[in-house]
Amino acid sequence: MKSLRHYLMESVKTYCYTIKIVGDCDKNFLQLFTHNLSKFDPVKIDEPKTTPIQKNPFGFPDNQNESVTIIKAEFKYPATEPMIQQCAQMIGCNINRVRATTTDFSDSINAESDSYANQPSPLLQHEQLEDNGKEASKDYANQYLDKVMPKIPSIEMHYDAPKTATAPNKSKEGINTSSPMSKIKLPARPSTGARK
Repeated sequence: MKSLRHYLMESVKTYCYTIKIVGDCDKNFLQLFTHNLSKFDPVKIDEPKTTPIQKNPFGFPDNQNESVTIIKAEFKYPATEPMIQQCAQMIGCNINRVRATTTDFSDSINAESDSYANQPSPLLQHEQLEDNGKEASKDYANQYLDKVMPKIPSIEMHYDAPKTATAPNKSKEGINTSSPMSKIKLPARPSTGARK
């Protein structure tokens, strides 16, 4: 039969994180940083691994041509990214150089990027770009559309009521086109003393 201590040890939950630091990190910085992470009661902290220099490191849009140091850690207490950034800031590191995510999320992003890297390119091949000497103006103009879908003749609708005869336009007949204001005579203007 298992003891109470054994059950309690099995029920302990741990929190796994992947911590990334962009740029060069010396051994003293890494030792102090892992020492500052001890407040989360670490179960284990893996040795830091450094990637080759990358043109655009993932997760760091403001940095270019930098290497990334990756530290995988497992803690008994949960931590957030600002807490881990604060541990680096106490040593003198800029908080924008530090990112922390859960290990599951980091591994899923890496697996997804690897699956995209192994897919063939969706670009058109050279054979698909050739049009076998066809001229685009003939194949894609309105002439081509007329061949594929001929114009439908207009349909004449029949109505039950008799068709009324069109009346001539009498809108201008019998209408006075001069303005009534043109017949008003204005009084003479007073003299102002201005020269003409």
